[in-house]
Amino acid sequence: MYSRNLASQYKQTGVTSAVLDADPHKLISLLFAGVRERLKLAAACMHNGNVSRKGEAIGQVSLIIGNLDGTLDHQAGGEIAANLGALYEYAQQRLVEANLRNDPMILLEIDGLFADIEAAWNSINPQAAAPQKLEVVG
Repeated sequence: MYSRNLASQYKQTGVTSAVLDADPHKLISLLFAGVRERLKLAAACMHNGNVSRKGEAIGQVSLIIGNLDGTLDHQAGGEIAANLGALYEYAQQRLVEANLRNDPMILLEIDGLFADIEAAWNSINPQAAAPQKLEVVG
């Protein structure tokens, strides 16, 4: 039991360190990974009959999705931001259904959606989008 507690503390420290060291692009990546990790946990809890932990995991997914939605800049993001906002709203509705029906297939559907978004997001190179400094030779 003691070693499990130490492992948990180590993991939490690692997560905290990753967040503190992350740039904004990486933070969004961490949020996507958090959604997917907790969806898998909720599905496992459904299979094991752990209702309280399932509820916690689904609540955490909902909170993270809410945070992702809050990061959207609808003015600058235009159609992409609007589409992501609609997707986040859909995912929230499906989470409620999954929880009420105790249906891991709905969680799998949401995970698939977030896997696609996560892959697209992680393929973006934020340094490539940053303005390049010109060197004056002379």
